[in-house]
Amino acid sequence: MDRVERPLSPHLQVYRPQITSVLSIVHRATGVGLSAGLVVLVYWLVALASGSAAYDAAAAILGSGWLKFCYAGWSFCFFYHLANGIRHLMWDIGLGFEMKQINASGWLVLIVASIATVAFLFAAIL
Repeated sequence: MDRVERPLSPHLQVYRPQITSVLSIVHRATGVGLSAGLVVLVYWLVALASGSAAYDAAAAILGSGWLKFCYAGWSFCFFYHLANGIRHLMWDIGLGFEMKQINASGWLVLIVASIATVAFLFAAIL
């Protein structure tokens, strides 16, 4: 039986990245990041429910300096995932399918997530 030569699908190297494709990849990455943050949250909740000795040990670990950078990243993941989720809800009800609207809403997601993260971190520091 002869092998049929079919054209190959274009790969990422063929396409130029567009805001929709980049935001889709970032949305998935922030979902993974939020899952890692959920593990830390569950650890804190279990320590809280386990008594003062367990909570004090968890507070010492979770209050360390390197984890504060993770908290900043997780807060961006949260706000980005939230804003992009609202964008997808708008698409689900049929709004925002013009190319200009798609690009504008993509940039709006990035701006809103960044401003919300900075505002949250500023409020958390005070």
